[in-house]
Amino acid sequence: MQAFAQLLDSLSFESARNAKLRLIETYLRAAPDPDRGWALAALTGGLEFPAAKPAQLRGFGQEKIGEELFALSYDYVGDLAETLALIWETDPASGPPPSLGEVVETLQRATKTQTPAILKRWLDALDSTGRWALLKLLTGALRVGVSVRLAKQAAANIGHQPVDAVEEIWHGLSPPYRPLFDWLLSDGPRPQTNAGGAFLPPMLANPIDRAELDTLDPAHFRAEWKWDGIRVQVAASGGVKRLYSRAGEDVSNAFPDIVEAIDFDGVFDGELLVRREEAVAPFNDLQQRLNRKSVTPKMLKEHPAHVRLYDVLQLGDEDLRGLPFDERRARLEAWMAATPRARFDLSPLVSFRDWPHLAELREAMKSDGIEGLMLKRGDSSYLAGRPKGPWFKWKRDPMLADCVLMYAQRGHGKRSSFYSDFTFGCWRPARSETVEGKRELAPVGKAYFGFTDEELRWLDKWVRDHTTDRFGPVREVTQELVLEIAFDGIARSSRHKSGLALRFPRIHRIRRDKPAAEADTVDTLLQLLP
Repeated sequence: MQAFAQLLDSLSFESARNAKLRLIETYLRAAPDPDRGWALAALTGGLEFPAAKPAQLRGFGQEKIGEELFALSYDYVGDLAETLALIWETDPASGPPPSLGEVVETLQRATKTQTPAILKRWLDALDSTGRWALLKLLTGALRVGVSVRLAKQAAANIGHQPVDAVEEIWHGLSPPYRPLFDWLLSDGPRPQTNAGGAFLPPMLANPIDRAELDTLDPAHFRAEWKWDGIRVQVAASGGVKRLYSRAGEDVSNAFPDIVEAIDFDGVFDGELLVRREEAVAPFNDLQQRLNRKSVTPKMLKEHPAHVRLYDVLQLGDEDLRGLPFDERRARLEAWMAATPRARFDLSPLVSFRDWPHLAELREAMKSDGIEGLMLKRGDSSYLAGRPKGPWFKWKRDPMLADCVLMYAQRGHGKRSSFYSDFTFGCWRPARSETVEGKRELAPVGKAYFGFTDEELRWLDKWVRDHTTDRFGPVREVTQELVLEIAFDGIARSSRHKSGLALRFPRIHRIRRDKPAAEADTVDTLLQLLP
């Protein structure tokens, strides 16, 4: 456990991607089985400990130092695992610290009533860094800047294999991945999976702007609308039907209506949307379905899911990835024409003469369901990763609004000591009859990125100097700092007090020069609705 704790600690202080890769690779080579397999599962989100709840861990802290002092400590530190790790003391009489394998395998067997005593014994045995890592592991909130893809890349690197080779067998494996490490490190056979519905590594596009287009020949490219949903892969074979996110996460349970509609064998690339009466619903509607382990009949009825297909990677047992895009597109069109399917349709190609013409089409398209254009070379094979040259994404320019900072909350991980989560609002007429004719701020969104480290330090100090009230971990501030917010779309929302939800909001710049009274109104944002 201590070696894994040191890995997490080192990762949390390292920002460079290649340096993170080297740290994970070093650990995976040196750690014994099954520890390295459990570590890889933790880094890729493959571990859950339902018997260990955050409320239980808060209870440990309250028992140690009292409810009020623990609440003050938690508020100051801003992170549950770090707070509890710091207030706990190592007890030399508690025995040796557990290994990572012991932690995982013991908790998988332990009952809910046995778990508290086991956890307290381990907290006694570990040092502060070990306790912090244990608690991060239990809550599943590692927050060390490692994506699932990066962890898989590190595993592939130790065996001198391409990450795509690991991706293609990943969903047939299970922790602690002994066959995987036997293959990567001990010249064992490449694991074979007969699980069906295997995920194939996706092809990604590079961003491009208008000026760069003039260096390309428009005759070589095909254009499609970039739909405002989430990229998915539909995979079915051997009687197994699955829906994957772009990162390879199995999201089938959240979308049983899509899985039920799969009556074919193949692998398809597309965009997951909510669609009503032939129209694409705002992204906010799709968000109601995301990240759910199960979905209610009401949700299925009110937010019907749909997949708009871009590409075909495999039809039956035939791998089509080596074919040019134009040929794959022709195969996909013929397949769709042969048997139309209620939950699937084909993303249309956009006809254009030249780049100025395409720019006009992009500017004219104001649909809420579209966030830009995709450009794909007609002769491009389907290559995993992000190859430079074949595919480009030309997104819409972001919308901008001047909003007023209302509330702030501490972040997590490296940001746990900074106020870095900011809620902002716009003006509307006051709803109270006692303040008739006056205005009030209504929250319209929350952002936690878009600023530099220097700006983060400035914002953190500003929040501390201008706090007017506290609500648990949240600080209310004086309504005087204007933030220019960039966002990719806007939709109506009954969940927000303003009645609006912004798509992908981020802080574009801090408007220290602008009086709060001159910030935008909710009515101004309403005018941006499609």
